[in-house]
Amino acid sequence: LTDNKNKFSVKEFIHQSMAIIIEDAVKKATDVREKVCEWRSPDQLKELLDLELRDGGESDSKILQRCRDAIRYSVKTTHPRFFNQLYAGMEPYSMVASFIAEALKPSLYTYEIAPVFTLIEDAVLRKMMELIGWEEGGDGIFNAGGSMSNMYAMNLARYNHSPDIKEFGLSAAPRLVMFTSQECHYSVSKAAALLGIGTKNVYVVPSDKRGKMILSALENKIKAAKSEGAFPFMVNATAGTTVLGAFDPIEEIADICEKHNLWLHVDACWGGAALMSKKHKHLLKGIHRANSVAWNPHKMLMACLQCCAFLVRDKTQDKFYDISYDTGDKSLQCSRKADAFKFWLMWKALGSIARHYAYFMPEFSNVCFWYIPPSLKNLPDGPELYEKLHTVAPVIKERMMKTGSMMVGYQPHGDKPNFFRMIVISPQVSKQDMDFVLDEIHRLGKDL
Repeated sequence: LTDNKNKFSVKEFIHQSMAIIIEDAVKKATDVREKVCEWRSPDQLKELLDLELRDGGESDSKILQRCRDAIRYSVKTTHPRFFNQLYAGMEPYSMVASFIAEALKPSLYTYEIAPVFTLIEDAVLRKMMELIGWEEGGDGIFNAGGSMSNMYAMNLARYNHSPDIKEFGLSAAPRLVMFTSQECHYSVSKAAALLGIGTKNVYVVPSDKRGKMILSALENKIKAAKSEGAFPFMVNATAGTTVLGAFDPIEEIADICEKHNLWLHVDACWGGAALMSKKHKHLLKGIHRANSVAWNPHKMLMACLQCCAFLVRDKTQDKFYDISYDTGDKSLQCSRKADAFKFWLMWKALGSIARHYAYFMPEFSNVCFWYIPPSLKNLPDGPELYEKLHTVAPVIKERMMKTGSMMVGYQPHGDKPNFFRMIVISPQVSKQDMDFVLDEIHRLGKDL
């Protein structure tokens, strides 16, 4: 009787929890009439959540209330007026896939333990390679983030140049240097530090005013490195920079890499989704010539977090595919989630047609702008205006968060004062929502 009661209790708890999730984390979180966040300071939130862990357990009713509180005080990234990050919106099919994966608790290191999900991952990776344009296929893996993908790329590029490093370590390596644009993701320098390459050996190539890598500068950097006695081994091109949404000229960079025998990695974590659009895939022209690609479907394609693929054109590393679908030896991780299932189920439901590219701007969906309050409109363009303008966005952002009406990020860039960076991804965003952003920023900042 006790076992039956416990089984009933567990099932009932799950049913009640799911009801809360549907009502609070799905319906309310995507309702434009609700707040994006209910801001509390860390000290206030600690008190509200009662974070201390005690020896005794709590009742199911108390735990259900804790679930409600966790949802209530979290930022609703699926809200139509959330424009803060490179991900947003609610995608129902990948969300259901997430629920299933969490319920089954698979780990993708062998076919034996995860037969369905290893086959699904393989199918998704092959389709992604097809979109990239690798006619002979390649290899790949879903992993714990774009930063991890960029590190994998750097490690493979180094091994390609100096294979003895695998057995003998850095003592077997010459001074290796790599190249990336000033607009690249910070994970590139982090990977260089972690792998022992060194951040000083990441040569930063200038970008033009649109954020694209300058080709002549790349050539000059490579020649300079060689003249110093260093050994160039890799170029990281970015397809969709995080701030400006710029795409490096991949085709021309590939020409330079072939000329100097360098590994070409394309960080398409943000911009890879354009490959699924006939209208916009030209932004990644030449990506088929890359040796490796990072692509995050949880960004523009809205799959539930996280969903990150690393793909390699060289097929020699998947020799065991003829024998099995065991993938454990490929990954730094041992336990690995069935993230590809989210993308697969969503793709199955929607097909390959990109339906939500209506919001593309001239370069990509990063919209960067200043709000100039009435008090500054008569100031001439110059240092005084920039100095005062630099303080505007942070104040508006603070008021925005405390109001909870929407979320838009801000930052400086080079010598430019703080500006808003608005990321428009979700097809659930309406024209009224876009108008609201401008009206709300004016309401929050007109007195500055």
